[in-house]
Amino acid sequence: MADQDIDPRLLRAFDAVASELHFTRAAARLYTAQQALSRDVRSLERAVGAELFDRTTRRVALTAEGERLLPYARAVLAAHGDLRAAIAGRERRPLLVDISASPSTGRQVLDATRAAEPGLDLMARYYTGLNGAAADLLAGALDVSFGRAAGLPADVLAGLEHRPVRYEPMAVLLPAGHRLAALTEVPVRALAGEPLYAGAGNPATAAWTALAAALFAEFSLTMAEPYPEITGEEEFVRVVRQRGWSVLASAAFMEVPGMVVRPLTDPVPLSPVSLVHRRGLRHPAAEALLRTARALAAERGWLELPAAGEWWLPREDLAVMGDGARAGG
Repeated sequence: MADQDIDPRLLRAFDAVASELHFTRAAARLYTAQQALSRDVRSLERAVGAELFDRTTRRVALTAEGERLLPYARAVLAAHGDLRAAIAGRERRPLLVDISASPSTGRQVLDATRAAEPGLDLMARYYTGLNGAAADLLAGALDVSFGRAAGLPADVLAGLEHRPVRYEPMAVLLPAGHRLAALTEVPVRALAGEPLYAGAGNPATAAWTALAAALFAEFSLTMAEPYPEITGEEEFVRVVRQRGWSVLASAAFMEVPGMVVRPLTDPVPLSPVSLVHRRGLRHPAAEALLRTARALAAERGWLELPAAGEWWLPREDLAVMGDGARAGG
């Protein structure tokens, strides 16, 4: 590698393609033309003297050199983001908060923080899942997200801090004419033998799909076939209704015309939600968000587990939620 400075723009291009493994999606993410993105990646490859991606007409994958360079690139981008924030003044920069969907635990924390401290500038962003948001958190392009911390790769989680916010009960989204729709609660085992959509095929929701897979394996449930990433609530509604799927959901879920949400019981499956941010983040709105999350969890019993034997959650999630609680202080 030549002794030269590397433009952070080239690192951002590399990070976006490494996150999406798709040049078109990466270009859309950076609001740039695909040609310009490809040119930046080639410039970085020339600078480091190695190919960073294996490209074919059907797939994009990191090379061994790309895998080696990625954590360094993300560390540089995070430091660059911190520098820009320090120069701009931390009071003036809005806090970018991923809340994943409009009716979510993250949305409730965001709304309560805005109500309690209206002078702070918190801007909502919508990603499809914590896996999709994690790379932007590490790169400094996003400040805060909510989701299942245990579902992140260990090297990614090591660069983030997380505070447990809620053990959120799971539910099922059913067509209104479904055989179980008339029930007020649906026993988990009553869904055996019928395909349930749980985000399979969408890399941005890999943590949720993995949690669902563990639940399905234990209770003999069936995962619906993988489907490409569904972007936006309108597209989600269209695809789910077209396919006639039942959907594994969280307790806080959007309304879908012609469908009903029913809590799952016997036992109650839990979805662990943490507030996640880059290590070392300093911002008054982030501190306010943490205060609000802590207050809501205490006020609403979000971190209280149901009675023994009446809930389900993988052990690794309990371990990560416990570690996060202690780390949060």
